[in-house]
Amino acid sequence: MRQAILSEPRHIELVTRPIPAPGPGEVLMQVRAALTCGTDLKTYRRGHPKVPFGPFGHECAGDVVAVGTGVQHVREGDAVVPMPTASCGRCAPCRRGRENLCERLFDDIVLGAYADYLLVSAKVASTHLLGKPSGLSYIETAFLEPLACVVHAWNRLTPAPVEQVAVVGLGAIGMLQIAMARAYGARVIAMGRRTERLELARELGAHAVVDTEREHAGESVRALTGGVGPDVVIECTGNPTIWMEAPRWAATGGRVVLFAGLTEGMHVAFDATRLHYDEVDIINAFHFRPQDVEQAHHLLATGAIAVRPLVTGVRGLDDLGTVFASLDRGNGVKYAILPEPAAWV
Repeated sequence: MRQAILSEPRHIELVTRPIPAPGPGEVLMQVRAALTCGTDLKTYRRGHPKVPFGPFGHECAGDVVAVGTGVQHVREGDAVVPMPTASCGRCAPCRRGRENLCERLFDDIVLGAYADYLLVSAKVASTHLLGKPSGLSYIETAFLEPLACVVHAWNRLTPAPVEQVAVVGLGAIGMLQIAMARAYGARVIAMGRRTERLELARELGAHAVVDTEREHAGESVRALTGGVGPDVVIECTGNPTIWMEAPRWAATGGRVVLFAGLTEGMHVAFDATRLHYDEVDIINAFHFRPQDVEQAHHLLATGAIAVRPLVTGVRGLDDLGTVFASLDRGNGVKYAILPEPAAWV
């Protein structure tokens, strides 16, 4: 089998390895489609505190080709989608319903989706290996992991009403945030760069766009909300300047979701007067819980969230290095990587 290895920043190597045999509780999956993502791009650029160098990629869907002893909920031939992690269910955060903060969340993480085959750990296979909805392609199904993370953010926001939302940062996650906001019936302002991304944001339902390279972000978003500011600002850039500016844009009593993480060790400062006297709440959203995964799976299966427009292109596994070099230059939103030649599968 072919396996993409990220050995250091900006160095991807496609190596040949034996196809692994699943051990007890494990599931071997033939990868039909994998997706590039912002986390992979961060890891490619500089490394990541939660994702080690080595087998690369974590968003995918495929077919079960072998199962280890004790596996009963899937069998050979099943079309499935794995999540990369699973919580332990026993630690203090898990007992409080905060499984996304599990003390052992990244034990047995499933990495290596850019490959012909992927071995799903027993921990993940037992809880976070779901069936592919029959009406979806493998490419669309592979969106389950990022959508579950977005769902988690919205579950932290709701059930409080959300009428106006500003999404800043128009990568794949920002686009999914726009789709979720529209699903909740909110009016959406999309804030970002590049004409093609602003146009895609409109296609996904954004009511207005702000070109942050040509317009003053704060003044524009205020003007578009009648001088009040949006109820919610969702930060998807991972830029410390935007982290600090976002609370200034929100309405009095508004909320700011800091979704995109910063580089490890980085510190930011907020206007304490704004946060305190205007009761602007800062909400952090990280990863997903089992219920977020179930909700995201339902949204995909029912077509409530359409992800197909987010795919910039479909490429072969041999093109992975070229794809990430292009993403590194800011080209495209999200690519589907297929081990076998196909258009959409």
